[in-house]
Amino acid sequence: MALPVGQETGLIRQGLFLFHPRCGRDGKQSDMSILIQSILKILLIIVPLLLAVAYFTLFERKVIASMQRRRGPNVVGFFGLLQPLADGLKLFLKETVFPSSANLALFIIAPILTFMLSLVGWAVIPFDEGTVFADIHIGLLYIFAVSSLGVYGILISGWASNSKYAFLGALRSAAQMVSYEVSIGFILINVILCVGSLNLHDIVLAQRHISYAIPLFPLFIMFFGSALAETNRHPFDLPEAEAELVAGYFVEYSAMGFALFFLGESANIIFMCCLTSLIFLGGWWPPLDIFPFTLIPGFL
Repeated sequence: MALPVGQETGLIRQGLFLFHPRCGRDGKQSDMSILIQSILKILLIIVPLLLAVAYFTLFERKVIASMQRRRGPNVVGFFGLLQPLADGLKLFLKETVFPSSANLALFIIAPILTFMLSLVGWAVIPFDEGTVFADIHIGLLYIFAVSSLGVYGILISGWASNSKYAFLGALRSAAQMVSYEVSIGFILINVILCVGSLNLHDIVLAQRHISYAIPLFPLFIMFFGSALAETNRHPFDLPEAEAELVAGYFVEYSAMGFALFFLGESANIIFMCCLTSLIFLGGWWPPLDIFPFTLIPGFL
């Protein structure tokens, strides 16, 4: 139901919308206007996220190459900057191979589910004061629910592949994700008690004068370690275990199925980094307020 113009403006000032909705002469929005604005808001989040995921993988490959004293991607484009686009095009054009004994419906659904769940969590992430897609009061609870559902995509992919290697990889990955979600939950309960709210916007506003990484430093370190385990990064990359499990639960996937798993995993890594920044590092507040940071947008 549309709100009166005055009340609607008040909600916008509270940060519930990114754009001022265009109202008709009677002070009400049309359904098409609401739909277009919602689509634009979603694209403003998803498009930069996918670009960040693409170039995050390039940066990671460059760092690993430097550690191993080799060049890394440097042929496609200037300094290899077009390599992510070439990899995406290659995966899009490759033939998708379906195992003959796999459950085809679940085999196709699993990577789509994993990728979609890696995106919907960003709906409650505030990028600046008043810049958020959905400023709900139970933002952290919503994130817990979405991250818990992510286990289903991994389990379904391992079971639907009808392969012992994929199934064992799915079991190991699901067990690790579930176990470290418990530690993340206990850590965040302490932050919730300090703030008195589950809203991410309120958590950032509570760190105006000091980031929680200083008074809650041990919890900050434990949260960082749990985030590494939750996203299967080193040294917690046991679910992949290339030596005995051949890359884990997505070993039977190729082409776009593999690409969706890879995009979902990288998007989850960036999401956990963003969540760490919001909860422990003050979000959009500057670490030291000695420069004219007010001239710089908070999302930077």
